[in-house]
Amino acid sequence: MTLTGRALRATILLGENDTWHHRPAFAEIVHRAHAAGLAGASVFRGIEGFGASRVIHTNRLLSLGEDLPVAVVIVDTEERVRAFLPQLDELGPQGLITLDACEVVRAGGEEQAV
Repeated sequence: MTLTGRALRATILLGENDTWHHRPAFAEIVHRAHAAGLAGASVFRGIEGFGASRVIHTNRLLSLGEDLPVAVVIVDTEERVRAFLPQLDELGPQGLITLDACEVVRAGGEEQAV
């Protein structure tokens, strides 16, 4: 799918140790986004951060280098992203979800046939 023009970006901020049925929650989100046919989803691992627990997690200290922040970023049309949000609700109250309007000026090339 090639997406250009107005779009919506969903960013889901989680801890890397957050799980859904013994699977990393970030992986579950990416696989659900793929199954839903969304244009794209990526996971980015943070090097430092804190959330609702107010505990700072960082990769600079061995004892706190666990459960680093991760961000799952999903981009597609507003309608498709908003239709996907109930699937995130199924995962429970994990993480923070933000929505931002964006413009896709260039999407990568077509996928190669395997």
